[in-house]
Amino acid sequence: MSAASAPSLPRQLLLSSRPLSWINTAFGFAAAYVLTTGAVDATLVVGTVFFLVPYNLAMYGVNDVFDYASDLRNARKGGIEGALLPPTRHRATIVAAIALCLPFVVYLLAVGSVLSGIVLAVSLFAVAAYSVTGLRFKEIPILDSVTSSTHFVSPAVFGLALAHARPTTGLVLLLVAFFAWGMASHAFGAVQDIVPDREGGIASIATVLGAAATVRTAIGLWALAGALTLLTPWPGPLAATLVLPYIAAALPYRSVSDADSGLANRGWRRFLLLNYMCGFLATLLLIWWALARG
Repeated sequence: MSAASAPSLPRQLLLSSRPLSWINTAFGFAAAYVLTTGAVDATLVVGTVFFLVPYNLAMYGVNDVFDYASDLRNARKGGIEGALLPPTRHRATIVAAIALCLPFVVYLLAVGSVLSGIVLAVSLFAVAAYSVTGLRFKEIPILDSVTSSTHFVSPAVFGLALAHARPTTGLVLLLVAFFAWGMASHAFGAVQDIVPDREGGIASIATVLGAAATVRTAIGLWALAGALTLLTPWPGPLAATLVLPYIAAALPYRSVSDADSGLANRGWRRFLLLNYMCGFLATLLLIWWALARG
């Protein structure tokens, strides 16, 4: 691709931040903070904007930089499922991610407590550790799914810590269920990349367990998430139904071979759409819970 026809840096940064997934991190923070404090204030706005754009640029953009060599072998890259950043954009992407995050992080640390600061530090460490050379948690099977789930659960935990939420049994169960959902989602997403990952010498939960075993592990984790929500106060148990569409999307690939693992991309694309549908239903449940509590 010539320099003249190459996308501009802002457009490449936008693609790198995965706009389709912005809501996944911002919603968790905003819901946790608002439902705990009942306030719509500057901290809510700053935190939501941070977890909407800068956080995702740091998480996905840095990943695109350090995964460039393997992404060249992956037909999924170069669109909504991940930018293919040329080496000439790597330094600019890292600088932009740090520069965009810094003022938000300074503010959130200033208005928070020691506990919320620790949670934010863990969250940002997980973002870096997943991709950067020397850590590369994404290449340590099982830890890759744990770290990926941390990316999505930690904004909600940070919102709770920032709002000084009381850790009830129901809340802990809900967070553990969310974490199991996150691990399942990462594991299932890794299946479609087994072939390019092995060709690139990259280990993952899917390359180690194999395609079929990984899909079944993901289904089991989604089922666990649903089971845990059944133990939460009403209307929390209704959230158990939200895992069913994910299980249904993964079931056709429960016996897929490693050679045909790329077929799981069809299920993954359904997964991306399911996030919006189930996110909407989860929002309705949260509103119901807040009204019942009030």
